Amino acid sequence: MAGAALAAALEAVLGSRRNANRVFEILEPLAGREQAEVLCAGRTCSRLFGALLERGELFVGDLPAQEASLAESCSAEDKYKIWMRHRYNECLQSLAELLGHDAFAVQELALCTLMKFVELEAKYPLIKAEWKGSLTFPRELLKVVVDGLLPLNEDASLLISRFQEYMEYDDIRYFVTKAVTESIGQVMQKTKERPLPFYQQNVFSLISPINMPNKESDMVKFLVKQDNWEELKVSKLQAHKQAFEKMWLSFLKHKLPTGLYKKVLVILHDSILPYMNEPTLMIDFLTVAYGVGGAISLLALNGLFILIHQHNLEYPDFYKKLYSLLDPSIYHVKYRARFFHLLDLFLSSSHLPAYLVAAFLKRLARLALTAPPEALLMVLPFICNLFRRHPACRVLVHRPGGPQDMSEDPYVMEEEEPSESRALESCLWEIQTLQNHYHPEVARAAAVLNRSLSELEDDISGLLELSAYELFDKEVKKKAADVPLEFEQIRGLFGKKNDIFAQHFALD
Repeated sequence: MAGAALAAALEAVLGSRRNANRVFEILEPLAGREQAEVLCAGRTCSRLFGALLERGELFVGDLPAQEASLAESCSAEDKYKIWMRHRYNECLQSLAELLGHDAFAVQELALCTLMKFVELEAKYPLIKAEWKGSLTFPRELLKVVVDGLLPLNEDASLLISRFQEYMEYDDIRYFVTKAVTESIGQVMQKTKERPLPFYQQNVFSLISPINMPNKESDMVKFLVKQDNWEELKVSKLQAHKQAFEKMWLSFLKHKLPTGLYKKVLVILHDSILPYMNEPTLMIDFLTVAYGVGGAISLLALNGLFILIHQHNLEYPDFYKKLYSLLDPSIYHVKYRARFFHLLDLFLSSSHLPAYLVAAFLKRLARLALTAPPEALLMVLPFICNLFRRHPACRVLVHRPGGPQDMSEDPYVMEEEEPSESRALESCLWEIQTLQNHYHPEVARAAAVLNRSLSELEDDISGLLELSAYELFDKEVKKKAADVPLEFEQIRGLFGKKNDIFAQHFALD
């Protein structure tokens, strides 16, 4: 019944301006309690105001107050358009509120209807052009949509995922990045550096999947194109990069919830840095992220490493910070594989000074004394690879009369500065200790350093993820070899005498 009444009201309003007041019959159900009623009203509003926009029956330009327009000497045409434009604004306000509705179906309808109006307003602008060729895109309406996608106190990831299809349009993506930057500035300045977990997670959900174009010729998909499109910023890749960079920098300059640091750092090198005009501006964020600790510190160093090698960033404390991450936990944490993969990358250059590599070798060996077997089977080939890259460090293995245990060792484990650790004055007695390890595979791997190493590095990629379960399973599945117990195989319980007894009893 409600659907039929709304359809009748829609036909009446579109059929004659005399029935304009019946628009309230369509707007009122938007605030209803019944989901079906709200959905029906939303679809009706979409058809009504979509038709009015296409017909040009909404006032264009700065909207006068409704009372003032009635009092002044406006034409009947203008009075109608002003009045109907106010009803349109009421509809937009109701739809914006419905983005926070309890039912996702209502949220989705409100989102799609608002984006339909964005498209129609871009084609039939309600903004009066300041000069010929000026931009008339409905940025304010799109800002309303973005604000609705970024609530402060609830997770909007489902609705944001629904919105991602619109982000494929180059113009929508450009204006959304600007709207997000504005939203962050308005919201986060009020928090006094206190994280807003839901809001910041929503922002990340919205901006992290953004696919930026690599070159200007890739920018071909626009929701709407104006006549002079090529002259506007929205068609320039440089402008898109500037907006993208400003958005990320405004997001990352505020303190994040701990979990978000990791999510940002994981996508940093692929999805953010390549599309920034000045990637080195990320150094402040990476320095803060390093202070969080654990896996986040490691990922932050990965970002710094990329800036150093690909963008010529000068960061002299990089290896000092990396060295400080080497503690007993590295052999036990769940991100051990990632840690050693990145450590291998960071120490891959053959131009690193010998004292620095020696400090890493020594600390890794010292920490290995308390490591589990599965970690040792990975780190021992890792140490061998470092010796292959840096032959000057082999003195740590072949130093005659070197220290035999910790009490004689000149190496200073507690020293934070690798150059002051005296690692090159020491030797790897820890590896000799591991040659007596209870696990035969570990002892065998440690004994490799007693021989001259081949020039070809060991591939440790298959060992990074090795677990205790896999190691145990491998041992269980080993087939035991036949072990000879006697030189001559026995033929009976008492050997040859057994044959004599057998003959004796046979004679009897």
